[in-house]
Amino acid sequence: MNSPAGKAKAPDTSLEDIEVELFVRALKLRHGYDFSQYAPASLKRRVLQLAHAQDTGNVSELTTRLLHEPGFLSVALEGLSVPVSEMFRDPDVFLALREQVFPVLASYPQINIWQAGCAHGQEVYSLAILLEEAGLYERTQIYATDFNEAALQQAREGIYPAREAQLWSRNYLAAGGRHTLADYYSARYEFIKLDQRLNRHVIFANHNLVTDEVFCEAHLVLCRNVLIYFSDPLQDRTLALFRDSLVRGGFLCLGTRESLDFAPSASDFAPVDAARRIYRLGSRSAGRD
Repeated sequence: MNSPAGKAKAPDTSLEDIEVELFVRALKLRHGYDFSQYAPASLKRRVLQLAHAQDTGNVSELTTRLLHEPGFLSVALEGLSVPVSEMFRDPDVFLALREQVFPVLASYPQINIWQAGCAHGQEVYSLAILLEEAGLYERTQIYATDFNEAALQQAREGIYPAREAQLWSRNYLAAGGRHTLADYYSARYEFIKLDQRLNRHVIFANHNLVTDEVFCEAHLVLCRNVLIYFSDPLQDRTLALFRDSLVRGGFLCLGTRESLDFAPSASDFAPVDAARRIYRLGSRSAGRD
Protein backbone atom coordinates (compact mmCIF):
# COMPACT_ATOMS: atom_id res chain seq x y z
CA MET A 1 0.00 0.00 0.00
CA ASN A 2 1.29 3.45 -0.86
CA SER A 3 2.01 5.94 1.89
CA PRO A 4 -0.64 8.64 2.47
CA ALA A 5 -0.16 11.73 0.34
CA GLY A 6 2.36 14.15 1.77
CA LYS A 7 3.78 11.60 4.25
CA ALA A 8 7.31 10.34 3.53
CA LYS A 9 8.12 6.68 4.00
CA ALA A 10 10.09 6.03 7.19
CA PRO A 11 13.74 5.12 6.51
CA ASP A 12 14.98 1.63 7.39
CA THR A 13 17.22 2.96 10.16
CA SER A 14 16.63 2.19 13.81
CA LEU A 15 16.62 4.91 16.43
CA GLU A 16 19.62 3.19 18.02
CA ASP A 17 21.59 3.41 14.77
CA ILE A 18 20.78 7.11 14.47
CA GLU A 19 21.95 7.72 18.03
CA VAL A 20 25.24 5.89 17.36
CA GLU A 21 25.79 7.90 14.17
CA LEU A 22 25.19 11.18 16.00
CA PHE A 23 27.57 10.12 18.78
CA VAL A 24 30.32 9.32 16.25
CA ARG A 25 29.75 12.66 14.47
CA ALA A 26 29.90 14.54 17.78
CA LEU A 27 33.16 12.79 18.67
CA LYS A 28 34.70 13.95 15.39
CA LEU A 29 33.28 17.49 15.30
CA ARG A 30 33.86 18.28 18.98
CA HIS A 31 37.15 16.46 19.62
CA GLY A 32 38.64 15.50 16.24
CA TYR A 33 38.52 11.71 16.70
CA ASP A 34 37.08 10.04 13.59
CA PHE A 35 35.55 6.59 14.10
CA SER A 36 33.34 6.78 11.00
CA GLN A 37 35.50 4.28 9.09
CA TYR A 38 35.49 1.62 11.77
CA ALA A 39 33.56 -1.57 11.02
CA PRO A 40 29.92 -0.53 11.76
CA ALA A 41 28.81 -3.62 13.69
CA SER A 42 31.88 -3.63 15.92
CA LEU A 43 31.65 0.12 16.53
CA LYS A 44 27.96 -0.04 17.41
CA ARG A 45 28.61 -2.86 19.84
CA ARG A 46 31.31 -0.87 21.64
CA VAL A 47 29.19 2.29 21.81
CA LEU A 48 26.33 0.31 23.34
CA GLN A 49 28.74 -1.32 25.79
CA LEU A 50 29.97 2.15 26.75
CA ALA A 51 26.39 3.31 27.33
CA HIS A 52 25.76 0.26 29.51
CA ALA A 53 28.98 0.77 31.48
CA GLN A 54 28.04 4.42 32.10
CA ASP A 55 24.52 3.38 33.16
CA THR A 56 22.88 5.75 30.68
CA GLY A 57 19.36 5.29 29.39
CA ASN A 58 20.43 5.66 25.77
CA VAL A 59 23.34 6.63 23.52
CA SER A 60 22.02 10.19 23.21
CA GLU A 61 22.99 10.75 26.84
CA LEU A 62 26.56 9.80 25.91
CA THR A 63 26.48 12.40 23.14
CA THR A 64 25.34 15.09 25.57
CA ARG A 65 28.14 14.24 27.98
CA LEU A 66 30.66 14.17 25.13
CA LEU A 67 29.64 17.67 24.07
CA HIS A 68 29.39 19.27 27.50
CA GLU A 69 31.71 17.38 29.90
CA PRO A 70 35.39 18.02 29.10
CA GLY A 71 36.55 15.03 31.15
CA PHE A 72 34.27 12.56 29.39
CA LEU A 73 36.42 12.31 26.26
CA SER A 74 39.00 10.09 27.94
CA VAL A 75 36.22 7.84 29.26
CA ALA A 76 34.72 7.55 25.77
CA LEU A 77 38.05 6.76 24.12
CA GLU A 78 38.84 4.12 26.73
CA GLY A 79 35.49 2.49 26.05
CA LEU A 80 35.77 2.62 22.26
CA SER A 81 39.31 1.32 21.96
CA VAL A 82 40.03 -2.40 22.11
CA PRO A 83 43.09 -2.68 24.41
CA VAL A 84 42.78 -6.42 25.00
CA SER A 85 46.01 -8.38 24.74
CA GLU A 86 48.45 -10.53 26.63
CA MET A 87 52.19 -11.07 26.74
CA PHE A 88 53.45 -13.26 23.89
CA ARG A 89 49.94 -13.59 22.49
CA ASP A 90 50.03 -16.25 19.78
CA PRO A 91 53.47 -17.44 20.92
CA ASP A 92 54.18 -19.16 17.61
CA VAL A 93 54.15 -15.71 15.99
CA PHE A 94 56.79 -14.45 18.41
CA LEU A 95 58.81 -17.62 17.83
CA ALA A 96 58.63 -16.96 14.07
CA LEU A 97 59.80 -13.37 14.62
CA ARG A 98 62.72 -14.66 16.69
CA GLU A 99 63.73 -17.30 14.15
CA GLN A 100 62.87 -15.71 10.79
CA VAL A 101 62.96 -11.94 11.28
CA PHE A 102 65.52 -11.21 14.00
CA PRO A 103 68.45 -12.73 12.03
CA VAL A 104 67.74 -10.21 9.24
CA LEU A 105 67.31 -7.31 11.66
CA ALA A 106 70.68 -8.23 13.14
CA SER A 107 72.32 -7.05 9.91
CA TYR A 108 71.33 -3.43 10.62
CA PRO A 109 73.49 -1.21 12.83
CA GLN A 110 70.34 0.47 14.19
CA ILE A 111 66.90 -1.17 14.32
CA ASN A 112 63.64 0.79 14.40
CA ILE A 113 60.42 -1.03 15.28
CA TRP A 114 56.94 0.48 15.20
CA GLN A 115 54.35 -1.25 17.38
CA ALA A 116 51.12 0.37 16.18
CA GLY A 117 48.04 0.02 18.37
CA CYS A 118 50.13 -1.03 21.36
CA ALA A 119 47.18 -0.87 23.80
CA HIS A 120 48.36 -1.60 27.38
CA GLY A 121 51.85 -2.55 26.27
CA GLN A 122 51.96 -6.30 26.85
CA GLU A 123 53.25 -7.05 23.35
CA VAL A 124 55.77 -4.21 23.55
CA TYR A 125 57.37 -5.77 26.61
CA SER A 126 57.18 -9.21 24.97
CA LEU A 127 59.12 -7.87 22.01
CA ALA A 128 61.66 -6.15 24.25
CA ILE A 129 62.33 -9.40 26.12
CA LEU A 130 62.93 -11.37 22.94
CA LEU A 131 65.19 -8.64 21.54
CA GLU A 132 67.12 -8.62 24.82
CA GLU A 133 67.62 -12.37 24.67
CA ALA A 134 68.67 -12.16 21.01
CA GLY A 135 71.32 -9.55 21.85
CA LEU A 136 69.61 -6.91 19.69
CA TYR A 137 67.90 -4.65 22.17
CA GLU A 138 70.79 -2.24 22.77
CA ARG A 139 70.64 -1.11 19.13
CA THR A 140 66.85 -1.12 18.86
CA GLN A 141 64.38 1.72 19.23
CA ILE A 142 60.75 0.70 19.68
CA TYR A 143 58.03 3.25 18.93
CA ALA A 144 54.84 2.10 20.67
CA THR A 145 51.78 4.08 19.63
CA ASP A 146 48.07 4.20 20.38
CA PHE A 147 45.33 6.85 20.38
CA ASN A 148 44.17 5.85 23.86
CA GLU A 149 46.14 7.93 26.36
CA ALA A 150 44.92 5.94 29.37
CA ALA A 151 46.16 2.71 27.79
CA LEU A 152 49.49 4.36 26.96
CA GLN A 153 49.93 5.42 30.58
CA GLN A 154 49.43 1.88 31.82
CA ALA A 155 51.88 0.68 29.17
CA ARG A 156 54.49 3.11 30.46
CA GLU A 157 54.00 1.83 34.02
CA GLY A 158 54.11 -1.85 33.07
CA ILE A 159 51.87 -2.97 35.96
CA TYR A 160 49.44 -5.83 35.35
CA PRO A 161 47.24 -8.22 37.37
CA ALA A 162 49.25 -11.11 38.82
CA ARG A 163 46.54 -13.56 37.75
CA GLU A 164 47.85 -13.22 34.18
CA ALA A 165 51.38 -14.31 35.04
CA GLN A 166 50.86 -18.06 34.71
CA LEU A 167 49.42 -17.84 31.20
CA TRP A 168 52.08 -15.33 30.15
CA SER A 169 54.83 -17.61 31.48
CA ARG A 170 53.55 -20.46 29.32
CA ASN A 171 53.36 -18.16 26.31
CA TYR A 172 56.91 -16.97 26.93
CA LEU A 173 58.33 -20.48 26.93
CA ALA A 174 56.33 -21.41 23.82
CA ALA A 175 57.77 -18.31 22.12
CA GLY A 176 61.27 -19.66 22.67
CA GLY A 177 62.04 -17.86 25.91
CA ARG A 178 65.45 -18.77 27.29
CA HIS A 179 64.87 -18.13 30.98
CA THR A 180 61.71 -17.76 33.05
CA LEU A 181 59.33 -14.85 32.70
CA ALA A 182 59.64 -14.22 36.45
CA ASP A 183 63.18 -12.99 35.74
CA TYR A 184 61.59 -9.95 34.13
CA TYR A 185 59.10 -8.82 36.75
CA SER A 186 58.60 -8.32 40.46
CA ALA A 187 55.38 -9.37 42.20
CA ARG A 188 53.64 -7.56 45.02
CA TYR A 189 50.17 -8.16 46.37
CA GLU A 190 47.93 -8.87 43.37
CA PHE A 191 50.07 -7.21 40.72
CA ILE A 192 53.28 -7.72 38.80
CA LYS A 193 55.52 -4.90 37.64
CA LEU A 194 57.73 -5.51 34.65
CA ASP A 195 61.38 -4.53 34.91
CA GLN A 196 61.51 -0.93 33.74
CA ARG A 197 64.83 -1.64 32.02
CA LEU A 198 62.66 -3.25 29.36
CA ASN A 199 61.29 0.11 28.26
CA ARG A 200 64.63 1.91 28.19
CA HIS A 201 64.47 1.84 24.37
CA VAL A 202 60.72 2.36 24.07
CA ILE A 203 59.02 5.62 23.18
CA PHE A 204 55.29 5.56 23.96
CA ALA A 205 53.44 8.11 21.85
CA ASN A 206 49.92 9.09 20.84
CA HIS A 207 49.23 8.29 17.19
CA ASN A 208 45.92 7.80 15.41
CA LEU A 209 45.99 5.39 12.47
CA VAL A 210 42.80 6.97 11.11
CA THR A 211 44.10 10.52 10.70
CA ASP A 212 47.87 10.65 11.32
CA GLU A 213 50.62 10.07 8.80
CA VAL A 214 53.90 8.12 8.70
CA PHE A 215 55.28 7.90 12.22
CA CYS A 216 58.84 6.70 11.72
CA GLU A 217 61.21 4.89 9.37
CA ALA A 218 60.92 1.28 10.48
CA HIS A 219 62.59 -2.06 9.86
CA LEU A 220 59.65 -3.89 11.43
CA VAL A 221 56.03 -2.82 11.90
CA LEU A 222 53.74 -4.81 14.18
CA CYS A 223 50.02 -4.08 14.19
CA ARG A 224 48.17 -7.10 15.46
CA ASN A 225 44.41 -7.43 15.81
CA VAL A 226 43.65 -3.80 15.00
CA LEU A 227 42.71 -3.92 11.31
CA ILE A 228 39.83 -6.32 12.02
CA TYR A 229 37.97 -3.36 13.55
CA PHE A 230 38.46 -1.15 10.47
CA SER A 231 36.36 -0.84 7.33
CA ASP A 232 37.98 -1.98 4.07
CA PRO A 233 38.95 1.58 2.95
CA LEU A 234 40.53 2.30 6.33
CA GLN A 235 42.39 -1.01 6.25
CA ASP A 236 43.77 -0.06 2.82
CA ARG A 237 44.86 3.36 4.09
CA THR A 238 46.55 1.86 7.13
CA LEU A 239 48.42 -0.79 5.14
CA ALA A 240 49.64 1.89 2.74
CA LEU A 241 50.82 3.86 5.77
CA PHE A 242 52.80 0.86 7.01
CA ARG A 243 54.25 0.27 3.55
CA ASP A 244 55.44 3.86 3.34
CA SER A 245 56.95 3.62 6.82
CA LEU A 246 59.10 0.58 6.08
CA VAL A 247 62.60 0.50 4.67
CA ARG A 248 63.01 -1.72 1.63
CA GLY A 249 63.15 -5.28 2.84
CA GLY A 250 61.39 -4.30 6.07
CA PHE A 251 58.88 -6.59 7.77
CA LEU A 252 55.18 -6.28 8.58
CA CYS A 253 53.46 -8.48 11.17
CA LEU A 254 49.64 -8.50 11.38
CA GLY A 255 47.20 -10.38 13.59
CA THR A 256 46.41 -13.99 12.78
CA ARG A 257 42.84 -13.01 11.83
CA GLU A 258 44.09 -10.37 9.40
CA SER A 259 45.54 -10.67 5.92
CA LEU A 260 46.98 -8.77 2.98
CA ASP A 261 45.25 -11.04 0.48
CA PHE A 262 42.74 -8.54 -0.91
CA ALA A 263 44.51 -5.28 -0.09
CA PRO A 264 45.72 -2.97 -2.89
CA SER A 265 49.19 -2.99 -1.31
CA ALA A 266 49.42 -6.80 -1.33
CA SER A 267 51.65 -6.78 -4.41
CA ASP A 268 54.24 -4.74 -2.49
CA PHE A 269 54.79 -7.50 0.04
CA ALA A 270 56.03 -11.09 -0.09
CA PRO A 271 54.96 -13.59 2.56
CA VAL A 272 57.67 -14.68 4.97
CA ASP A 273 55.31 -16.83 7.03
CA ALA A 274 51.79 -16.51 5.64
CA ALA A 275 50.18 -18.58 8.40
CA ARG A 276 51.57 -16.23 11.03
CA ARG A 277 50.90 -13.12 8.93
CA ILE A 278 54.51 -12.02 8.57
CA TYR A 279 55.38 -10.23 5.32
CA ARG A 280 58.37 -8.50 3.80
CA LEU A 281 58.38 -5.35 1.70
CA GLY A 282 59.62 -6.08 -1.82
CA SER A 283 62.08 -4.14 -3.95
CA ARG A 284 59.29 -2.79 -6.23
CA SER A 285 57.55 -1.02 -3.37
CA ALA A 286 57.72 2.53 -2.17
CA GLY A 287 59.66 1.80 1.00
CA ARG A 288 62.88 3.60 1.92
CA ASP A 289 66.44 2.38 1.40
